[in-house]
Amino acid sequence: MNTLSLVKTVLSEKGISQVSRVASALGNPTRLRIVVLISETKRPLHIKAVAEILKKDYAAVYRHVKVLENNGLLDVYEVGRSRVLYPKNVELVKQFIQIAKKMVREEE
Repeated sequence: MNTLSLVKTVLSEKGISQVSRVASALGNPTRLRIVVLISETKRPLHIKAVAEILKKDYAAVYRHVKVLENNGLLDVYEVGRSRVLYPKNVELVKQFIQIAKKMVREEE
């Protein structure tokens, strides 16, 4: 069985596209920091608080948050005029990070 056949049997084209988008979203260091930060806190965080913690501009963090939200990695709720971030799939994201760490160690 060649590689292309193997890929097609494991994931459909749509599946490959979805996995690629999520990997791309988490592949950005700032977005990965955002996901880790909100996953490790006990309560939801406002985007403004995340921007302050990361020492980044609010607008830049907001753009990163939209990418993460569009890829199902977090939810954004409006509370008054504030936007509050809630993590989604926390355990899966932690597993993804652990797998990525193992892959990096294997390459070294």
